[in-house]
Parts: sequence; C-alpha cells; structure tokens
Amino acid sequence: MKKIVKILGLPVVLLLVYYLYINYPLDIISGFSAKSIASGHFIDQRSLEMIENGDNDVSIIFLATNKIDGNGKFATASVFGFKERKAIYREGLGATLINDDFDVSKPYEVPKRTKVKNNLPFPYGNNEPKDTVFANIDYAKLEKAVANAFDKKDEQNKRTRSVIVIYKDKIIAEQYGPGFDKNSKILGWSMTKSITATMFGILQKQGKIDIYKPAPIAEWANDERAKITINDLLHMNSGLEWEEDYGKLSDATKMLFLSEDMTKSQIDKPLVGKTNATWNYSSGTSNLLSGILRKQFKTHQEYLDYWYSALIDKIGMNSMVVETDMAGNYVGSSYSWATTRDWAKFGLLYLHKGNWNGEQIFNENWTKYVATPTNGSIGDYGAHFWLNAGEKFPDVPRDMFYCSGYQGQMVAIFPSHDLVIVRMGLKEDPDFDFNGMLSGIVGSLKK
Repeated sequence: MKKIVKILGLPVVLLLVYYLYINYPLDIISGFSAKSIASGHFIDQRSLEMIENGDNDVSIIFLATNKIDGNGKFATASVFGFKERKAIYREGLGATLINDDFDVSKPYEVPKRTKVKNNLPFPYGNNEPKDTVFANIDYAKLEKAVANAFDKKDEQNKRTRSVIVIYKDKIIAEQYGPGFDKNSKILGWSMTKSITATMFGILQKQGKIDIYKPAPIAEWANDERAKITINDLLHMNSGLEWEEDYGKLSDATKMLFLSEDMTKSQIDKPLVGKTNATWNYSSGTSNLLSGILRKQFKTHQEYLDYWYSALIDKIGMNSMVVETDMAGNYVGSSYSWATTRDWAKFGLLYLHKGNWNGEQIFNENWTKYVATPTNGSIGDYGAHFWLNAGEKFPDVPRDMFYCSGYQGQMVAIFPSHDLVIVRMGLKEDPDFDFNGMLSGIVGSLKK
C-alpha cells in the first residue's frame, strides 16, 4: 500500500479506490483473488507468483495484494489494504472463500474416495497409455494443429495450458505449456456444470429421480414457479431472472464471492420469461440443482460421497476435486479441478454414451438428451452442455457437443469421429481460435 501511494500519490489512490468500490466492490476483487490463490496453491501446488501472473492477471483482479499461510492452509487478499478476504483449504473439499463470521473450528465432513486400482492403461486405468499408430491419421497435420494452439516463445496470445486428443480411446496427441504437465490439476470453471447435470442422469438411470417432475423447491409451491421442472433447470430454460455478468456486481459475482449458501441464490428470483421458452444461461441454476441433489440423500455425508462414488471415482477421475461453499454444498456451477487426462475421461464417458469399460453409468439416451438443443438457444445449448448444432464453429462437425468453462476450458466430444479433444487455458473465443484448432485436428483424420 505504501509503495502504491508513493508512486501514484494519496489523492489518486483514494480516487481509484472509490471508483473501484462504486463500480466493482472491493470485497469481490479480493474474494476472487483469495479463492484463486488458495485453490491454485493447495490443490495444484502452484507458487504465489505463478498464480498472480497467470490465473489472477485478469481485469482488475491483479490489483489485489495476496498472502499464503502454508501452515494454516489459507490465503488472504486485499485491495490497497482494504476489504481483506480469506479462503481456507480443507483436504477433500478444496478451497472455500469465507466470511468474517465463519467458524473455522467447526467440524466438517469430507467425501470418502475410492480410487481405481488395476493394471489397465489409460483411460480405464491409471497406467501409462500404450503407443498406438493409426494408418488413417496424418500425424504431421495433427501435430501442427496442436502446436498452433500454443504460444511461441515469449508470446502470451493464446495462453493454452494443455491439449489432449483421444481417438478410439487412444491418446494420439498431448502437449502442455510451461509449468504444466499430465499431473497438473486445472480448474474447469463452468465445465463443472456438465458434471452436475451428469449426476441427474445417473439418478435417473437408478430410478431415484424423475427430471420431468416439478423441482422440489418449497418456496415455489404456491406461485407460478411451481411448474418449473428439473428438466427446465437442466436446460437453463426456467424463465427465472438471473444476470450472468462477471465484469461487475451481478447475480453471478455476488453468488460466487459473497454468498454463504450458493444453492439458494436463484430460489427467490421471479419469473421474467416463459418456462421452457426463455433460455438464459445461469450459474445460479446449476447451484440450485446442486441443492436439489442434496435433497435426494438423507445425510450430508451421502451427498458428498455420491458425486465421487457414482461418477468421478467410478471412471477413474481420481485427481478431481469439486469444491464446496461455506454451507458445505458442491459449487456445481464453477469449482472443479482435475488433470487434463481426467477431464478427457469425462468426455470419453459421453462419447461411449454412458458406458465405461462395460458398465453403464447412465442410460444411453441421456447422451442424446444433453446434446439436443433447448428452446431459445439457437442450437447452441442442450442440457448443461454446449452444442455446435447452430454452427458456432463453422468448420467443425455439427454433432460436436462440449463442456465449456471461463477462459476457454473445453472438453469436446465428436460422436461421428470417435474423438475427444480437451483444451485448457486462459483465453477463450474469440481471442482463441477454437474453430481453427478443432477443425485442424479433425482434418488430420483421413476419410
């Protein structure tokens, strides 16, 4: 703070602080920063410098001053000495941004994990994949398409951290940027939404839920919202009010950086559109769905365990951590971390229509369900998955559907090509040329 005042002068600093507080409250800035620092450091062992120069060099977040307490397992951040926020790390739950009155001494439950133990190579085991050469792949073209996704030395234009290409269950290309490798855990941001939706597909297969029935929200029982179904929520088509804007104080930023229980953020919102006819992308909806999942279990421990036992650990995504809010709910909209290879396993599960090495995790028709365009999305969105049916990427097969996250995280599934492509990074469309990367990789497969 003293250094900044010396450089800019006290009047300028005070004016800047006032401007930031009015347009983007300081506790949002410091909250984002503290959470990012805690997660990146304790989940992926990144240094403070690496996180500040990578994950936090966005918008005005770089203004935060950050500290890590390795012994206490928490990180703090403030803006010019104001509005300090704290994020704590708990093994099994990841990092949680907390408020001043949060009781850090209170006992908490953690998910029970069971890791796959076999001698199988990737993807059905955790041993190294076997080298396979396919006659119908132009490897020179493939390598060029993947390499073009990365910055050249001293550049920071594409900011890709990893790319993996899997064809017929075999890794045919894999590349990482500086500081990252196959063991690096990377935040999927909104790709977490696709994980959340999949939990409903599994429950549906098990006969434990009917997504076409009204959502079990007591606050909606006596008004027009009572007709909103889980199906409507999965399609982001409830008609409920929600503002998804990360450039200012909005419903989304208040939920992620101020709310104690994120599952309640959209419950009190009124209808502003017609249900099943007004598509509106909403992270609040995804966390509301996480709350609905919580209601399917008698205990909180069962809820915590189920995400891993029924899906994540079931398909060997052992690196994945889904983080929780202050109330202990999974942040189903935004906060899941995994290695690039484990993200690819999730794509393969959908490529194989829910079948994982002979076991049917969800019904085959669930894949068609999530990849069918929802009303009002112009072919761009299904059920918590994005689609290319509306040709957002004009040179890419229209049957591609994909998980998508902030700053260009992507798990792309190509049913017609037996192909999964994962890209993790810090730039998104249109700053990063997804159309060029994807079409280049697909084009390397000879017909």
